[in-house]
Amino acid sequence: MPRSPRICPIGIPQHVIQRGNNRHVCFTSEQDFKAYAGWLKEYSRKFHVDVHAWVFMTNHVHLLCTPQKANAVSLMMQSLGRQYVRYFNYTYKRTGTLWEGRFKSCLVQTEEYLIQLYRYIELNPVRANMVNDPAEYIWSSYQINALGKASQLCTPHQVYLSISQNPQSKWGQSKLKFLSYTL
Repeated sequence: MPRSPRICPIGIPQHVIQRGNNRHVCFTSEQDFKAYAGWLKEYSRKFHVDVHAWVFMTNHVHLLCTPQKANAVSLMMQSLGRQYVRYFNYTYKRTGTLWEGRFKSCLVQTEEYLIQLYRYIELNPVRANMVNDPAEYIWSSYQINALGKASQLCTPHQVYLSISQNPQSKWGQSKLKFLSYTL
């Protein structure tokens, strides 16, 4: 039975989740994280996907991204997944699947949900008790979005940018709470 085509409207953000098969580790070294990040940057540019937030955990990945062309997220994730699995299998002398089926995704249709996803994604390492402060975890977009670190991968979403552009807005009034990432 053929798979249903994904809904991927241009300009609508998506929350993408990719898990290791059976929740097994899919990143075992710093080089693995670097390789995945490099290919994510390459394929997001190639397929015209703006990446707003991410976290690479040891056994899964979360992305918040917006396609700028039809089917862009699927094309990006397909290429990224294939490239990374080839690398991982070769590096660790293994065969077979690394990912738990196709990636999962859902559309982000409200500003409130978008802002909550930024927090959810970037707080993942804190909730997993890997770090106490999200700034300590380098494999997420927290340092870029909250601390202003430069990145060639990250494209802040307009709603996120409006937090600082209009301090009297609904989001601007809660800027300090949002940026402090208190639980």
